[in-house]
Amino acid sequence: MVKVSFNYPIDLLLCILCSIILLPLALLRIETSIRVILSLFFIFFIPGYLVVFALFPHKKTDHGIDIIERIALSLCLSIAIVPLIALVLNYSPWGIKLETVLPPIFIFINSIGFIAIYRWLKTKPDERFTIALHVSLPRSKNKLDKSLNLLLAVFLIIIIILLVYAIFVPKPGEQFTEFYILNEERVAYNYPLFLRAGENTSVILGIVNHEGKTVQYTLEIWLLNQSSFFNETTQEHDVVYTNMWFIDKIVVLLNHTPADIEKRWEPQWEYNYSLSINKTGGFKLAFLLYTTPQDNYHYSQDYSTIAKQKIENAYRSLHLWCTIYNEHRGL
Repeated sequence: MVKVSFNYPIDLLLCILCSIILLPLALLRIETSIRVILSLFFIFFIPGYLVVFALFPHKKTDHGIDIIERIALSLCLSIAIVPLIALVLNYSPWGIKLETVLPPIFIFINSIGFIAIYRWLKTKPDERFTIALHVSLPRSKNKLDKSLNLLLAVFLIIIIILLVYAIFVPKPGEQFTEFYILNEERVAYNYPLFLRAGENTSVILGIVNHEGKTVQYTLEIWLLNQSSFFNETTQEHDVVYTNMWFIDKIVVLLNHTPADIEKRWEPQWEYNYSLSINKTGGFKLAFLLYTTPQDNYHYSQDYSTIAKQKIENAYRSLHLWCTIYNEHRGL
């Protein structure tokens, strides 16, 4: 078998070069497959490999370890080092973000890398560890060494399989829908809660689809007259729906929008909804969002008998408590 070896620590130089190339790619958010590959090495291999090399710059002797042991220890140490750096950042004023995690890991890699190169240069030339183009299991006559090498090889194969699975079979992210109400000034407070009967008012309704698929939403607006009392038997507060009147229905079809907390939030669908209420008293204005088609309802009919079912079946629900008064007679 032909064996090609290097007389200088090319593996250390490649590790440092990998981190130098990755840093601008990641911070500038350049979407490329090279970034994904380099990121895996940057997180799961390079930090531990440089630490192992700094500790063991020798060949496989009484003072060194072989290539399989180096790789296995590198994976284990990397899995330990990177979370520790993130843990320290979590308790710092900067927190855990891409811009705050990458630089410390980059500094750690380059610092340990130069220490490893220094240790390698201080080692006798004939004892220095150098990487070869072929990798084979050591042929040791010691059964214990053979067993340990076999276990390390199995562990290494398992780690590689898990990494490949994590890359090519990504788990789906959290699926949810953003549903919100804003006033005319686009803030989530100071809503128009005190109105004259028949007075026009408006609110901004918003929906953002993070469900991982296209969804047809049905948004229903209802006016409820309800009260609550404490049930001595169940020791809970029960709600009684005296009246429930249908006001309006809006159907909208929205495509999936990825949720990215690192980017600036943007609305997907908003609607400036205007309404007027001719009844007087204190009411609950309910906005019920469904992901399935709903029945048609009449404006003048009282649906208090199905109020509890409608509210419980809603996928998302919001409400405003409003007071409608008569301009001449008051409440």
